[in-house]
Amino acid sequence: MSDVSQRADVPSPLWPTPLEGVLILAIVLALVPTWIELSESWRRYDYYSHGFLVPLAALWAATAQRNILPKLPRERSAAGGLLLGVGLALNLMGGLAAIVSLQGASVLLCVAGGVWFARGLAWLRSLVFSISYLIFMVPVPDAWITPLIARLQLFVSATAIPLVNGIGIPVEREGNVMWLPDGTSLFVAEACSGITSILTLLPLAVFLAWFTQQGFARRAVLVASVIPLAMAGNLLRVVITVWVAHHHSVELATGETLHNVAGMATYVVGCLALLAIGRAMDRFVPRPASGRSA
Repeated sequence: MSDVSQRADVPSPLWPTPLEGVLILAIVLALVPTWIELSESWRRYDYYSHGFLVPLAALWAATAQRNILPKLPRERSAAGGLLLGVGLALNLMGGLAAIVSLQGASVLLCVAGGVWFARGLAWLRSLVFSISYLIFMVPVPDAWITPLIARLQLFVSATAIPLVNGIGIPVEREGNVMWLPDGTSLFVAEACSGITSILTLLPLAVFLAWFTQQGFARRAVLVASVIPLAMAGNLLRVVITVWVAHHHSVELATGETLHNVAGMATYVVGCLALLAIGRAMDRFVPRPASGRSA
């Protein structure tokens, strides 16, 4: 205990030592195939496109601890080395089995294990948000995401029918296919299911909740608001698409231009709504008397 206390009095360097630099380089090289696989998923699927920004956001979040970290004790930890070994083993298993989700999850273990091994448990605790935030770059397993998308498509199409009928367009539904009065059909695709809005707004909501709100309840409200915001935005998107198809043409309604504009608008409105909810809580909901300022 005395040795740890003495180390706590000596500022810890933020930059890695030469030995730590070698460790970081070895981990980075071991994870190169994983980063390639992850980036392919981020590029291929719209609902994972935020993955490119997640590591940068996590790194920025880590810099928020730059005044705290040098004051923490620095010590090697065998337990951290064990966690790092487990992470590397899972990464190898994920690569051999072509399970990108397992490879992505192993990155968190490798980062956590590396920090724990090189700097100790106090550093790991201080960086827990930054490291945990990397979970948002990990693709959801196909066995989970595929049925979820199907359920969201059915929910959006069923909920949109009374809204569309309410604006004077008689539409019938079969599954997630909408039939217009002239016999043409519109298919509620993945883009309109809400999955993209949910998976891209969630990391933003968590980031804002951590750095702009105090107390579990306020943070939970901001994060939980993602689902109703995402579903409301995509319902509006479906209603507008049906309106354009009915009054103009299906080709225009489902064209790439309108699709891209609608998708971007839905995301931007969702971001602004999250900011508005945060501001509203700052104005109308008292902050907790004893809360940690992030």
